[in-house]
Amino acid sequence: MKHVFFLFFVLSMVSCQISSEESDKTAIINIMKSQETAWSNHDLEGFMSGYWRSDALKFYGSSGLTSGWEQTLENYKKAYPTKDHTGTLKFKVNAITKISTTAYYVMGEYHLQRPVGNANGVFMIIFEKINGAWKIVADMSC
Repeated sequence: MKHVFFLFFVLSMVSCQISSEESDKTAIINIMKSQETAWSNHDLEGFMSGYWRSDALKFYGSSGLTSGWEQTLENYKKAYPTKDHTGTLKFKVNAITKISTTAYYVMGEYHLQRPVGNANGVFMIIFEKINGAWKIVADMSC
């Protein structure tokens, strides 16, 4: 009987971990869908709500390394001043991988359809659960 109970306990733990990981991934995908919508509506502040609002946020792109939420937002505002520049954003997620109990990295592609010329590239972002919410703490896009 002890062995049956132990087996049930182990299977329950595995099931909970899989369920938890799937729910984490769903939450992360939902944030990214909200970002697509905000960006496509030229709502850069709404897009940035997916990011950790901290001076410790890191963004690495073609212009080099940027530190901080405010500076990242300012860079977006300069590079994408109008709806014609933001266009319509679509993400293609190629992998979501658990790093730890509170962090995942996401690798994928972004596609911008816009009147000033389409833009496509790749990204790797790191989500961390901070105060119960998933936030992007690092982003490398090119």
